[in-house]
Order: sequence, then structure tokens, then C-alpha cells
Amino acid sequence: MLKIYNSLTREKQDFVPITPGSVRMYVCGMTVYDYCHLGHARVLVVFDMVQRWLRASGLQVCYVRNITDIDDKIIRRALANKESISELTDRFIGLMDEDAAALGVEKPDHEPRATQYIPQMLGLIKLLEKNGLAYQATTGDVNFSVRKFPGYGKLSGKSIDDLRAGERVDVDTGKDDPLDFVLWKQARQGEPFWPSPWGNGRPGWHIECSAMSSDLLGKHFDIHGGGQDLQFPHHENEIAQSEGAHRCPFVNYWMHNGFVRVDDEKMSKSLGNFFTIREILKQYDPEVLRFFILRAHYRSPLNYSDAHLDDARQALSRLYTALKAAPPAAAEVDWHEPHAIRFSQAMNDDFNTPDACAALFDLASEVNRSRSAGLSSQLRGLAGLLGLLKRDPQGFLQGTPALGTEEMSAEAIEMLIANRLAAKKRKDYVEADRIRSGLLAVGIVLEDDAQGTNWRRA
Repeated sequence: MLKIYNSLTREKQDFVPITPGSVRMYVCGMTVYDYCHLGHARVLVVFDMVQRWLRASGLQVCYVRNITDIDDKIIRRALANKESISELTDRFIGLMDEDAAALGVEKPDHEPRATQYIPQMLGLIKLLEKNGLAYQATTGDVNFSVRKFPGYGKLSGKSIDDLRAGERVDVDTGKDDPLDFVLWKQARQGEPFWPSPWGNGRPGWHIECSAMSSDLLGKHFDIHGGGQDLQFPHHENEIAQSEGAHRCPFVNYWMHNGFVRVDDEKMSKSLGNFFTIREILKQYDPEVLRFFILRAHYRSPLNYSDAHLDDARQALSRLYTALKAAPPAAAEVDWHEPHAIRFSQAMNDDFNTPDACAALFDLASEVNRSRSAGLSSQLRGLAGLLGLLKRDPQGFLQGTPALGTEEMSAEAIEMLIANRLAAKKRKDYVEADRIRSGLLAVGIVLEDDAQGTNWRRA
């Protein structure tokens, strides 16, 4: 049975879905005003791995990863660039899709944008006001009354009395209590706004995830994920909003991936050790970066350095070398085979990808000794469940072009085409058209015919 470390209970627990045979999972996605960085890469790859294993385990998965397309940083960046907010966010959503595709990240089942869910946010705020948990301040903002929600602090383990205003909590004289957080911001001069019962304004950051998750997954769902930095206050506030409004449990299992460090220091722009995905992919193959992320347990700190990336490249090359030495074989998994049993046990132990990768290397050694097509197929099949070893071994070992700023790799383009096809199948034509437009913007022309979609560089 799958066990998941639950941040809420601070222990590993047997995973028991609310609805037998199906999983509903929500992950906090990107705020789209700049290029995705290494921390974003970890969230993308980790929860892509999680949803892949859940599906491989025979579960039906509904995976939602949101996009924040309105907040203070976005407004400031659009003003600085002298462009509209939609121009800014559409551009960076397209660039995010390119980065995710290069890393082999599959599209979630739903990718809602905050601005598409304003009515749901207003409905949630009305419920909170009705339940005595929201009030309009003298500034015009609508705030959540933290002290009136008895369970506040249960996710982070923080006591209300120990929390200090000014540390991740804005001090605002219009609030009844410095710990209260904003649900709806009164319109400021020159900022976008939407009408509401409390006047023109825009949503606070925390309310969007509560609204989108409950609308797409229900008031009570299985898994909520995100980076460890979101555990407080964002996820704590989500629990308060959602449970305060709906008066039922919000999420059963909370998952948080660990921080990213660079040469054992916290990644920070101020320290000059801040890396975007695109900067890394100028030097390293995208699959190397994916493998590097998955070699570490998702809850552990991830320490980035060129030496660690070089080591990951050499290790991944060993797996591809084993495939090259054996006869070509389609990827299949025999779950009764010893390496597959070990792999499965590792993955069912809170997604222990380091042990799962160790099983792959032992299997690769067997492939090298035996030159067995069957074991080669097994290696491809198991690695494929992590989104690895899906390429031609010779091509990888010879060194395929990395995704750069001038030219996208063929693999990234094919992934985006597959994502576009998936969007069309679920009748999300807006998403399909956005992918096509995004590719055209970087010089990739798609041509549809009866046999499928072809592409060429303009």
C-alpha cells in the first residue's frame, strides 16, 4: 500500500482515497511574471512524478495545477514593461509551457487561471462573511479574522499567540488584528479591478487556490501539494478559508517538496546564485535536470551545483549505455520481476525515488551482463514511470541540443504538440490555440492534416 508523508499529521500514513479507485490532487503552480527558476522546476517535476505513479498504480487521477495571473508582482512588472497584464502573463505562460515540456512534465488535467475564477472567489468570501470569519476594514479591504478560526496553525504547527506581525504578515491599521489576511483588495488607482459586493477590487493571493480547488475537485479532496515555502502562510490560510467557509475537512494529505539550495546556500537573487530553468538548459540536457531532481527524495533539500549536474549526467549516461548494449525493445513492465518489486516498494514508501533509481542501476547492471532484450524492456518500462529513458540511447549519448533561447529542442516541440492534442481532446480549444500561438512566436509552425500534426521551423 502507498504511504504518504502527511505534513498535516507529520507522519507517513497509508493512502486511502476518499473515493475508492480515484484521486483528486491540487498543486500550487506558478505566478507568471518572470522565467521559471530551479525551484519551479522541482515543483513541476516532483508532482509530475507523483501523478505518474498514482496512475501507474491503477488509480484514476484528476490533477489540477493553477496559474496565478494577477497579483502585486504581476501588476508592477506589467507597468514597468509598459505592457498589459494579459500580454505579460500570456508570454510567460507560454515560456513556462516550453520549460515544462523540455523537462518531460505532462500537462495537468486542469490548469485554471486565477482571473477565470473571480465569481467563485466572491462566493467563497460571502460564505466566510456569513459565517462570521470575514469583515470589511476601514481601508475597504475584506479580511479574514484569524483568531475566529479555531484550527489556525494546525498545518504549520504555529501558535497564534507566538506569531508576530511584520514577519510574512503585513501590518495594516485597517485590520482588527495584525494577523488577519486580505481576501479582497479595494481597487487602487491604475490597477485592474472587478466589481464586488464590497466595491471594485481584486482578490488576495490566498483565496484563489481555495476557490479553484473547491470548484474543480470539491470541498473535500485527497492531496494538496506545493513547495515547502508555501506551508505557511499560504497553505495555512487556504485551510482556514476553505474549512471556515464549507465547514468540513479540506484536504486529507498535504505534501511539500523541500527547498532548493545552491552550493549549500539558499537560492536567492540577492546572493547571485539564482538560476532559471533556461539558464541551466543552456549547459545541460533537460533529462539530466529531471534526473537530478528525482535522484533526491522530494522532501529533502536539493543542493544544486555544476558538479552535481555533471554527476547526474554521467549516471544517466550509464543507464542509456545499458540500453544501447542490448537489443532494442519496447518499454514494458513485469511487476513480478525482482527489480520491479523493489522499484514498486520504493515508490510506495512516500515516493522514494532515490531507492527507485537505485533499483534502475542494479537492473542496468543486469542488462549489461546479459544483453537481454527482456531486461532492457523492463529498464525502459520502469524508468518511463519516472519520465526517464524515453529517447534513443545513441542520440542521448552523442549529446542532443539543450533547450536554449534561440532554438527549442525537437523533444520539447513534440511534447507541446502532444499537450495541444490532449487539450483538443478535452475540448479546451483556448489552450490548444495558445500552445499553437506560443510555438509560432518562437518560430515553430504547426501543420495539421488527416494523419496528425507536423511541424517545421519558420
